[in-house]
Amino acid sequence: MTCDEARILLHALLDNELDAGHARDVEAHIASCPDCAAEFAAQREMQRVLADTNLRYTAPATLRARIEASLPLAQRQQPSRRSVLRGFAMGSAVSALAASGVVALVLRQDDQQRILSEVVSAHLRSLQAGHLTDVVSTDQHTVKPWFNGKLDVAPPVIDLTAQGFTLVGGRLDYIDARAIGAVVYKRRQHVVNLFVSQTSNTEYRTPKTETMQGFNCRRWSNRGLNFWAVSDIGADELAEFVDKFEAAMKANVEG
Repeated sequence: MTCDEARILLHALLDNELDAGHARDVEAHIASCPDCAAEFAAQREMQRVLADTNLRYTAPATLRARIEASLPLAQRQQPSRRSVLRGFAMGSAVSALAASGVVALVLRQDDQQRILSEVVSAHLRSLQAGHLTDVVSTDQHTVKPWFNGKLDVAPPVIDLTAQGFTLVGGRLDYIDARAIGAVVYKRRQHVVNLFVSQTSNTEYRTPKTETMQGFNCRRWSNRGLNFWAVSDIGADELAEFVDKFEAAMKANVEG
């Protein structure tokens, strides 16, 4: 393992996000590399300092007094028992009507964050030596057929070399306990992993960029497929990649 590979994984090691094999590899490298050991020690100390620091701000009691003093007299009076019960009943009714939708929304958001975390972890794994590609080729007509028979739906593979994103190959990966395709591009020396999975929802979902563990991830849905583009390039460059990929895919369909 090189220093560049190890340093990418230091944060994941600190947060206990690596599997046993990768954790062992990083720890072995740290044990033999003074520079990476010093970097790891500095990051661990920063984590400890942040954990021990009380970042919560408690408003002074005088603030409540000033707010209450500024309210009209009627609002400062204690509510009657009847008004409290009436408000409780109304709140309960509203909660009963909205609970299922709210809970479903929260669950969906939690599920999306979990999937995003798995996607970023898969991107990190791919950066290890020998893990980036199962098929190595700059030819889309070589990469796309390689997926045939390995997945229910082969991911679209588009050559964007002329647009500044070089196709380097593809591989199988696993997200949410399912095999999915990963199409690999490079922007200068930076890796862009494009993860593609099938979905029953054919609605178009506009691209949205999120950041996790220092990586940008732009996700969207189109034509019954979910896409996640992950890289350490800037958010603007990643958006450019997605725009060019979508434009080329649309042109292929219409052509």
